[in-house]
Amino acid sequence: MSDRRMALVIGITGGIGGELAAALLRRGWRVRALARRPREAARRAAWLPGIEWIEGDAMRPVDVAAAAEGVHLIVHGANPRGYRNWRGLALPMLESTIAAAKSSGARIFFPGTIYNFGPDAFPVLTEPSPQRPPTRKGAIRVEMEARLQAASSEGVRTLIVRAGDFFGPRAGNSWFAQGLVKPGNPLRSVTYPGPRDVGHAWAYLPDLAETVARLLERDAELSAFEVFHFRGHWLEPGVEIADAIRRAAGNSRLPIRRFPWPVLYMAAPFVTLFREMLEMRYLWREPLRLDNARLVAFLGKEPHTPLDLAVRTTLMSLGCITGPNDLHGAQCVEPTVR
Repeated sequence: MSDRRMALVIGITGGIGGELAAALLRRGWRVRALARRPREAARRAAWLPGIEWIEGDAMRPVDVAAAAEGVHLIVHGANPRGYRNWRGLALPMLESTIAAAKSSGARIFFPGTIYNFGPDAFPVLTEPSPQRPPTRKGAIRVEMEARLQAASSEGVRTLIVRAGDFFGPRAGNSWFAQGLVKPGNPLRSVTYPGPRDVGHAWAYLPDLAETVARLLERDAELSAFEVFHFRGHWLEPGVEIADAIRRAAGNSRLPIRRFPWPVLYMAAPFVTLFREMLEMRYLWREPLRLDNARLVAFLGKEPHTPLDLAVRTTLMSLGCITGPNDLHGAQCVEPTVR
């Protein structure tokens, strides 16, 4: 049997799951993926070579345990589809992963979000910042992390890396793709969800995945329960992301429009996604920046792709602009100072 490290990825067709799988493959890991419909998932993740596909359901502990046999890492990138029934799905899926990690001895990687925080923690979020979210989904995320921390005393090791809003060539459901632009359509305008002068934190997924992979390379130096904050692209004013989209489009006069919040309020009783988006609106109204001092102290620097390159690569993948077909080459570029 190969002595190469093995990772099980749950949610490989999502944003962070796929990008982290790619980063691990580049480092010589073997990668196994759990999917209810492996053939369909393999088509969606065709850009990832050499994945071992396992049929199973993250809601079934026996399926996750079988898939996790012999692995060193479980990437828990599972999310309820369409943001539906978070409490009924997210927590049981996490329990399946915890049980599998306990039996296999694997470390869990869990992608953290800013949903855990309320305005009392703004504007700068550090790892010890108080977690008192004003939303239902935020409270569930806090509960999930608390469960992982409790499991660390039972021998289950966990790494959490917290980041802002995702964007990237394969980011899946994201504010960038669902709120700022229209995938598959040429850019005719940019929609911005918040006040233009309020800062906002963005995480370019290839950079985030590279960061996690570097942390995992030093697993022996990590404690049983580790949390790091990823700074990513802190943009102040926040509308700078729209300006970067304009530059990528080569049109400095591209209109920047207000997000249609009133429409969401009217449709929310009938559309689950709109209700979830409205619940998180407060994260656009105030600035919140992730302090990565602890991460930089540990790694030396944070991987960082220049904003214009990251935005252009994302827009190309969404079919909003055309350019060289080289999304696989969209890796992170080292910063000079972070």
